[in-house]
Amino acid sequence: MPVPATSRATEDPVTRSPRRTPGRHRSRWRGEHNGAVRESTAIPDTSHPGPSRTVIADRPIDLDPTLAPLRRGTGDPCHRVTADGAHWHASRMPSGPVTYRLAQAGPCGVDARAWGPGAAEFLDGLEHMLCLDEDLSGFAPEHPKVADAHRRFPGLRMLRTGLVFEALVPAVLEQKVHTISARASWRTLVRKFGTPAPGPAPAGLLLPPDAQTWRRIPSWTFHKANVGPERARTIVAAARVADSLERTAVRSPDEAARMLRTVPGIGVWTAAETAQRAYGDADALSVGDYHLAAIVGWTLIGRPIDDATMIEYLEPLRPHRYRAIRLLEISGYAHKPKFAPRTPLTDHTWH
Repeated sequence: MPVPATSRATEDPVTRSPRRTPGRHRSRWRGEHNGAVRESTAIPDTSHPGPSRTVIADRPIDLDPTLAPLRRGTGDPCHRVTADGAHWHASRMPSGPVTYRLAQAGPCGVDARAWGPGAAEFLDGLEHMLCLDEDLSGFAPEHPKVADAHRRFPGLRMLRTGLVFEALVPAVLEQKVHTISARASWRTLVRKFGTPAPGPAPAGLLLPPDAQTWRRIPSWTFHKANVGPERARTIVAAARVADSLERTAVRSPDEAARMLRTVPGIGVWTAAETAQRAYGDADALSVGDYHLAAIVGWTLIGRPIDDATMIEYLEPLRPHRYRAIRLLEISGYAHKPKFAPRTPLTDHTWH
C-alpha cells in the first residue's frame, strides 16, 4: 500500500495492523501478541497504607475505554489490569514516582489509591487527568454512527496526564513500524532500564525510565530492541529537552503541538498521539497514520479516502475529531476491509 507523500517522510508513516473489535481496550489495533506475553492479574495486597480519594463526576465516566490509551499493549510493564477490574499504572510525576490504582465506583465515580512520593500530586490532579471539566455542549455529531456511539458510550473521557515526555517516547517507538514491533521494543527497553514501581504494585509493574536514562541508552541497545536509528535519535533528542517539553502541558493544544514539532523527528502524527494522552486534546487527529484515513472512509462513507479528504470530512466535528475516532473504535463501528496480507514486520536487528 503506497504511503502518500506528506510530512510523514520525516517521522510518520506508521505501518500498523488494523484495529481491535469492540469492548477490547488492550490495543487500538489487531495483531497484538495475545497470550504471547504473560502478565500477572493477581490482586495485590492494598492494605499497605497510602492516600486515597473518590471522585464523582456530573455525568458518567467509563474507566476502561478512558484509560485504554495509557496501556501500550498486552504486557505493558507500566500498566496492569487486575482480576478485579482495577487499573494500575506507574508514572513519574514532577514530585516523584507514583503507583496508582483506579477502579470504577458506580457509573459516575472513580476510586483512586496511590503510593510513592508522587502520590499526593497525582490524587490532587485526578479530576484534571480524567478531564472531568470538559464541555461537550457543542458536540452534536450528525453522522448516524458517530451520534449513536456517543449516545451508547457517554462515559468516554479524554486523558490529560500532563506527562508529556512519558507519552512521547512510546509514540516515537510506534513511528513507521507495526504496533506489534513497537510495543515489543517498549517492553524490552522498560524492562531493561525501568525501576520497580512503589507501593503494593502488581508483580512486574515498572516505572518507565526517566529522561536522563533514555538520553544515555547506547545506540546498540536501541538496535537490539529493534529500534531503528531515526527513532532512537528522536528519543534521545527529546530527552535532552524533556524539561521544556513538560512545560508545553500548560499551553494551548495547538501551541503545545507546534512546540513538540520543533524536536527533530517529531511530526504531526507523533504530536497528535502525545496530545491525546498528555494534553486531553479531544481534537488531536492522528494525520499520517497508515490506516486511519482508510478506516474513517470505510466506516463513515463506505470507501477508502486519503488524509486530505479525511481532514475535510471531519472538519465539522472540530474540536472533537479525536473524540469521534475513539467513539467509533469502542463502539465497534470502525472497520477496514482486508484486501491483502499484512505488511511484514520491520526488523532492525539484522543490519
